[in-house]
Amino acid sequence: MKLIATPRFERATKKLHSDEKQALDDAVRTIAAHPTHQENSGEMKKGGLAGVRVFKYRHNTQLLLLAYRVAEDQDAIKLLSFGSHENFYRNLKRD
Repeated sequence: MKLIATPRFERATKKLHSDEKQALDDAVRTIAAHPTHQENSGEMKKGGLAGVRVFKYRHNTQLLLLAYRVAEDQDAIKLLSFGSHENFYRNLKRD
């Protein structure tokens, strides 16, 4: 499975502390193992975000979201964004 990160995603990961980066890496490994499996992967969005999946994971007690898109041939995952729920979908829709 090939992982492709958007420039925005890469810039944001550079600002993370090591424990936050570890939690994000674990979430990426989880979706890479089963990118379209409903129980282990993200929830498919509808409407303006059609085609985007959002995986929810925790770091300490905070719930974080990881947005990604699976390629049509299912050999690549494009990592779009991650962060807390506040304004997450609005910012994702804007990009």
